[in-house]
Amino acid sequence: MRLNRTLAALLVLFTLGAAGPLASATERPQGSPLNRQIENFTLIDIRGKEFSLAELNQSKAVVVAFVGVECPLVSHYAGRLQELAGKYAAAGVAFIAIDSNQQDSLTELAAFARKHKLEIPVLKDPGNKIADALGAERTPEVFVLDGQRQVVYHGRIDDQFTYGKQRPKADQTYLTTALDQLLAGAKIATPHAEPLGCHIGRVLTPKTDSDVTYSKQIARIFQDRCVRCHRPGEIGPFALTNYEEVVGWAAMIDEVVREQRMPPWHANPAHGKFANDARLPDEEKDQIKRWVAAGAPEGDKRDLPPPREFTVGWQIGEPDTVVYMSDKPYDVPATGEVRYQHFVVDPGFKEDKWVQLAECRPGNRAVVHHIIVAVIPPEKLRSRLSGEDLASNWLTATAPGARPLSLPDGLAKHVPAGSRLVFQMHYTPNGTPQQDRSCVGFKFADPKLVKKVVGTDKAANPRFRIPAGDSNYKVEADHRFDRDMLMLAMFPHMHLRGKAFRYTAIYPDGQSEILLDVPHYDFGWQNSYEFVEPKQMPTGTRLHCEAWYDNSEDNLANPDPTASVTWGDQTWEEMMIGYFDATPADQDLIAK
Repeated sequence: MRLNRTLAALLVLFTLGAAGPLASATERPQGSPLNRQIENFTLIDIRGKEFSLAELNQSKAVVVAFVGVECPLVSHYAGRLQELAGKYAAAGVAFIAIDSNQQDSLTELAAFARKHKLEIPVLKDPGNKIADALGAERTPEVFVLDGQRQVVYHGRIDDQFTYGKQRPKADQTYLTTALDQLLAGAKIATPHAEPLGCHIGRVLTPKTDSDVTYSKQIARIFQDRCVRCHRPGEIGPFALTNYEEVVGWAAMIDEVVREQRMPPWHANPAHGKFANDARLPDEEKDQIKRWVAAGAPEGDKRDLPPPREFTVGWQIGEPDTVVYMSDKPYDVPATGEVRYQHFVVDPGFKEDKWVQLAECRPGNRAVVHHIIVAVIPPEKLRSRLSGEDLASNWLTATAPGARPLSLPDGLAKHVPAGSRLVFQMHYTPNGTPQQDRSCVGFKFADPKLVKKVVGTDKAANPRFRIPAGDSNYKVEADHRFDRDMLMLAMFPHMHLRGKAFRYTAIYPDGQSEILLDVPHYDFGWQNSYEFVEPKQMPTGTRLHCEAWYDNSEDNLANPDPTASVTWGDQTWEEMMIGYFDATPADQDLIAK
């Protein structure tokens, strides 16, 4: 791989990708549970004790929250549920949490409760009977029961977190607003807010005559397309390595594949051919659809493919050298927004190094979203570090789902002797205090065998101001090639308001060609796009980049639609950069 697949991006709060079109927050679905009378029920809590709804008969209201131990959105809201339970206890409101996922064991649920310091009752719902009784579909989803145990509100807790996106703070506090109105004896103004999150892993009834089964087709698809990330110790929030785990996620898998949120690939197929194209073939999409529709049957275990072996640890093999970002771990708070952290390190390179393989390894994948490692050559050691330095001296990087830098024989990146390395670390809190000490590993090429130097360059425009509320603001930038070059890969980069990005080559003869079109840019999954064959950029070619931004309130990730936005390193500011990897077409260092 020539450029990391996903770089310099916002933490993927929900690594199944960014949501497609969403229903209105107040849209009332068919079969709404509002005004439904909830009868007493009894479940087992995480200590193995029975707990009944009737034990809360003295409470003026009960909040029932459906949770799942592996759902990223639940992790962000678990602590908030406990906070709200404490806040409303004196007003006579009780909170309980219920896990109805077939894939979550009682032991896992107990560990989840300990991790998030939940003191409210945490209950297991075998066979999803209580989820069915209330009409719950997702986690987290909350139901407010009044004194007569009728549902008076159900849906989201608030609007801060969505699939792959977050606001700095909630604009709409649906749950607390409903509680306050209920306690005041007022009519609840918004009794329903469309829930977002993971589908509850219900017990399914598989069709025994299905021609598509997990063992025969689906396991192979997951091994080929998904398991690299969705396995223990990797970035995927849950494993897809065995039927017992997969079946509980069947409905969620069907949704994200159908809405093209997974696999994370955003290039318009009409332009360019890319070696790292992650799209699922139509046949495989259809097999997944039919498998879920058939109740996700397991099939005959004898049809299972042999287990695929994945490299554990360093994906590039044992590095020649490993450089840590710091001597001590960095403390990541439980909540809030952490500014980009920069750590400058002396790797001790006494001679020039030629990097052929490089791998950034997060010390704590739960909170590290991206790492950029840049080179500060000796002549720039006294200059002030900036985002421009990172762009000009980019060495390697990683983010969720990224693969290591891997250049073919004869190609390498150059690190001059005496250089420093700077780690740009993007942390996103996940609900509990964490620590991180990340590193980067290198494998060097023999200088005598390096034929061409690979560099990361860009077309960038730092001079823009995106007006408040503008939903389609365009920014343009150009890069002119002053010698014949071979372009290897492209990587568009914007921040939270990024909407779309396009690269166009305008050749010296006046002909133009769209090299890459990203009509739905997603800050959570910033892919690089590697050409199947290097693209010739003759002398005089102009690389024209166009970027569109959505600074309106319709952009769920927008930190503040009332503010105009200019260039800046932090995620709540903006960037417009069309990165690309290239090497001189006629360069031959060996021949010199």
